[in-house]
Amino acid sequence: MTLNLLSGLFMFVVGAVTGSFLNVCIVRLPLEKSIVFPGSHCVACRTPIQWYDNIPLISWLVLGGRCRMCKEKISFRYWLVECLTGVVFFLFWKHYGMQPILVPYLVMVSGFIIATFVDFEHRIIPDEVSIGGMIAGLVFSLFVPQLQGTCSPFLGFGFSLAGLLIGGGSIYLMGMIGDFFFKKETMGGGDVKLMGMVGAFMGWKLALLTFFIAPFFGAVYGIIEKIRTKDSTIAYGPFLIMGALVSLFWGYRIIDWVITGGIYHL
Repeated sequence: MTLNLLSGLFMFVVGAVTGSFLNVCIVRLPLEKSIVFPGSHCVACRTPIQWYDNIPLISWLVLGGRCRMCKEKISFRYWLVECLTGVVFFLFWKHYGMQPILVPYLVMVSGFIIATFVDFEHRIIPDEVSIGGMIAGLVFSLFVPQLQGTCSPFLGFGFSLAGLLIGGGSIYLMGMIGDFFFKKETMGGGDVKLMGMVGAFMGWKLALLTFFIAPFFGAVYGIIEKIRTKDSTIAYGPFLIMGALVSLFWGYRIIDWVITGGIYHL
């Protein structure tokens, strides 16, 4: 019990530390800045942040959410992303245990977190996340074929490639149909590439399921935003991600329920 508790705490800490890096990506990638240089610094006074002011979760609370030097407010999002990533890492570890597929899924969900916060703020999904995610999904599926439900590296890679093409293709086709009927761009290229990433990690079946689930989440948010701001345009990436997570954990149960055949694999 104690070892299990320590393992869970370790995964949360690893997640929080990873979340600190994800914050850097969230801030810098949309601005096309390096995520390596310069080191962490206050965006207001440009003062480098010392290690003791850069401890995930703790430093933000100790400093009261303000820079030590200039006292400028530091966004709560930094703490939120660190905490969210810690919780997500813990939950994935709790669900999958220390299996080989845990690492690929943690890489995938880290990309999801970056994409979600960037898309909500800037209405874009960085290629470093989506295209990088597609490549990572293909590579992981080759070396960890269990990611695609097989023991064969070649089948794993093939299923991943099929997922990439079908996942991205489904959104691309929907965008073409939407553009034709509404006479304007209805689906951004970032969403197409993000779905390619989903398919590369999760395979074509769960990618297709994601395609059908995501609109339910997006529609609810879109209606609220339409009433609140009179603007019908929404960042769709976060809802693709929500659909992907539902598919990942409950996808085959949903497929079984839909086809009512009592089997989990088509």
